[in-house]
Amino acid sequence: MEEKLFAQTSEYSMIEDIPKILPVLPLRDNVIFPYMIFPILVGREQSIRAANYALDNSKYIFLAAQKRSNIDEPTRDDIYTDGTIAKIIQILKLPNGLLKILVDGVIQGRISRFTERTNFFEAEIEVISPAEEDPREMKALIRQMSNLFKEYVKINKALPPEALTAFENIEEPDRKLFYVAANINQSIEVKQKILQKYSLKEQMYEVIRILNSEIEILKIEKEIENKVQENIAKTQRKFIIQEQIRILQEELGEEEDVSPEFVKLKEQIIKAKMPKQAHEKAMEELNKLKKTPPSSPEATVIRNYLDWLIDVPWYKKTKDNLDIKNVRKILDEDHYGLDKPKERIVEHIAVLNLVKSMRGQILCFVGPPGVGKTSLGKSIARALGRNFVRISLGGVKDEAEIRGHRRTYIGSMPGKIIQSMKRAKTINPVMLLDEIDKMSMDFRGDPSSAMLEVLDPEQNHTFNDHYLEVDYDLSQVMFITTANVRYNIPLPLQDRMEIIELPGYLEFEKFEIAKRHIIPKQIKAHGLEKFKIEFKDEAINKIITEYTREAGVRNLEREIASVLRKTAREIVLANYGNGKKKSKKNFVIDCETIEKFLGVPKYRTQKANKELRVGSVTGLAWTSVGGEILQVDATVMPGSEKLTLTGQIGDVMKESAMAALSYLRSNAKEFGLPPHFNKGKEIHIHLPEGAIPKDGPSAGITMAMALYSAFSGKPARNDVAMTGEITLRGNVLPIGGLNEKLLAARRNDISIVLIPKENEKDLNEIKPEVKEGLKIIPISTIKEAIPYVFGDIKSKKKKK
Repeated sequence: MEEKLFAQTSEYSMIEDIPKILPVLPLRDNVIFPYMIFPILVGREQSIRAANYALDNSKYIFLAAQKRSNIDEPTRDDIYTDGTIAKIIQILKLPNGLLKILVDGVIQGRISRFTERTNFFEAEIEVISPAEEDPREMKALIRQMSNLFKEYVKINKALPPEALTAFENIEEPDRKLFYVAANINQSIEVKQKILQKYSLKEQMYEVIRILNSEIEILKIEKEIENKVQENIAKTQRKFIIQEQIRILQEELGEEEDVSPEFVKLKEQIIKAKMPKQAHEKAMEELNKLKKTPPSSPEATVIRNYLDWLIDVPWYKKTKDNLDIKNVRKILDEDHYGLDKPKERIVEHIAVLNLVKSMRGQILCFVGPPGVGKTSLGKSIARALGRNFVRISLGGVKDEAEIRGHRRTYIGSMPGKIIQSMKRAKTINPVMLLDEIDKMSMDFRGDPSSAMLEVLDPEQNHTFNDHYLEVDYDLSQVMFITTANVRYNIPLPLQDRMEIIELPGYLEFEKFEIAKRHIIPKQIKAHGLEKFKIEFKDEAINKIITEYTREAGVRNLEREIASVLRKTAREIVLANYGNGKKKSKKNFVIDCETIEKFLGVPKYRTQKANKELRVGSVTGLAWTSVGGEILQVDATVMPGSEKLTLTGQIGDVMKESAMAALSYLRSNAKEFGLPPHFNKGKEIHIHLPEGAIPKDGPSAGITMAMALYSAFSGKPARNDVAMTGEITLRGNVLPIGGLNEKLLAARRNDISIVLIPKENEKDLNEIKPEVKEGLKIIPISTIKEAIPYVFGDIKSKKKKK
């Protein structure tokens, strides 16, 4: 740091001796004030020439700061016009070619104009002479400045105490001012503002303002430093004392906990009633924690681990409510239908009444969205009186999310299973593993493989989480899993679960659900309990058939909520219109109201053809939103021998069409067809509603009948529908979705339904409401279907 000196006497104060035109020396990082003796290092060629010129002539030079210090070759615009006229006292040439000159600040000056000289800066300088000021005001300003400077020197460690002694020895006001200005630790821009004031009074006000600002900043810095030092001192003191206590305990052989924190932890570990292995592990970690400095990151890791061991339930459990009637009542209150899941739960409760403990109670509900899989799990927990926790497995792709991370990783935690047990607070909750078919895998492992141990009744009593590192008993947990699609669940997982299909609600079931559950719930949610809202049955059926198409009831609930919102609006307008309260309380929601509130129906129900047509046969199809009739149209025309299939048909359905044609060709004589009936004929099979993808083998019998009708010229009956897969030998194989297909037949005025013989046994599980009015005929071959499809073609009334 270059030394700053202040001249106490000066022989160069005579303004008359100063030339009007002086060389200008730009300064990079400093501002020189009057009365200031300061060494300057000169290295630029332009500046060296200016210094040599001043030395050879009057020895006076004008010192002005650069506006930006990073400019190597400044122009006239880069130099402040206000500066100090100084006299060169001494000049020293250094070995590296630089000049070190000692200057004495004489008086404040200002550049009036630059001359035309080009080899260095030269300018006409206007001398700024100090004007006389009011002595009393100056005395007050000097006193204020002196007090602030004393405080500044006291706080600022960069200034030695000797600076204050030198200041007190100065008597002249302007010298005091410039001494303070030179010793303030501030930027060039701030210091330059002092030289830009042309009266002593204004300069003192500026210096006082700068000192006040600097003192405030230094106080804040000191306060921050003191706080930091205090915290460090406390931590060090605490560590030293703890080390002393630890060493004294080792010397005395004492093992008792002195810290209240350790005493509390030990009590919590004992209170947790952990198994022997877990208890030993907890005590081992507690002893390790005692010997670990609190400031160490390892202490935080150990403490978190102990907290998890304490918080996870080890013995606490809820008492099961094993009253079968109560369980059945709660399940029926919460859900309509779902007979198979309810029956399975009742069976499980019955067994628990006899054995009190049973492994293997892992159920998997498989079905489309909105059929009540998750809510059924909640009802089971409520019926049993157990705590309920839910884990969403959708998108889980890391094995550590199931088994946890090892404690060697920063921020490690137990897996979802142990986290859920902590939330459950008991060892026997109902744990719902939602969307188990949505798990995936990547380079971090396969979480579905980690689930094998969780869901295996023979292994989960010793489930090992990577974080806990001790065995945890999951055998008393009642696991319930849900999935949308069965074939997306890995086979080893399927093997560990009892899968219960929830295929979706039929229309009459949706009607009952809407009437018993959805409408009362939504009326309450919309604040309509005090009004008499009558929801007509036909209005409910209209919403089900014409405004929703789904397996569950979520969209049905949304549409009913929409109707009730609009009803609430009508009620408010009717009862509180024009600011007058009225008394209308009865509101009827019928089919007209539904169309008014919900607009044009979104869906239409496909009806069977009422007219008899050759080559047109009605089939039955299963969809994820229920059953539908499937119209199959076949036509024959002259052309090359080829089979054309349209209507966005999948590969399996195309193969069914080819199998039907091959069977008819190989058995043409038996069906009364010419031997080469398809010679020179082009066959076109079309399924209407081509925008909807269609696939599956169950349309085989329908396609065979459509082709036979087209070639024989016989029209098919309009009240017969059929379903069944076929073989090249003419056999009709069983199909799935019989429940939904029969409901579609009823909905579309079909009176006779042909089903595969092997599906006859499934009729026992079909509800009577579905079979009502249908004549169901099992067939085992294609030939057996012909009398029913092409026999008596007179229209028959639907059986009641």
